[in-house]
Amino acid sequence: MQSEKKNTLEFYQHSDTDQTELPFIEEGIAAGFPSPADDFKEKRISLDETLIKNKEATFYARVRGDSMIGAGLDNGDLIVIDRSIAPENHKIAVCFIDGEFTVKRLKIKGDTIVLMPENDDYEPITVTKENTLTIWGVVTYVIKKM
Repeated sequence: MQSEKKNTLEFYQHSDTDQTELPFIEEGIAAGFPSPADDFKEKRISLDETLIKNKEATFYARVRGDSMIGAGLDNGDLIVIDRSIAPENHKIAVCFIDGEFTVKRLKIKGDTIVLMPENDDYEPITVTKENTLTIWGVVTYVIKKM
């Protein structure tokens, strides 16, 4: 097992000028047989309204590294982080520990916090009194390039 590599997150803040409405097919898209074209009804959807609940507390960051691949967070993915959501057990959070950012699943039991990777090549990080930890925000969405 390897210890956590020094990965940095590249942060972005939401911009009100970036609001774009895109076509949205409310009925969903069939992954099996295609549905008839006359069933197609186009609506518009704002990704900002869908992905962002609190504009002032929402940030984006690009994932660096592979410690969370088991949770579907791959190197280069864009994550949406809401700083207004309270951290809870099993949530995926952006943490600032001992001067470095990392994204991990929270394991909270009593007064003990463990930052859990989702890749067996990495060791969990048990937070002790010697550590300085800030749970910076909770990951709400991941945006992937296909």
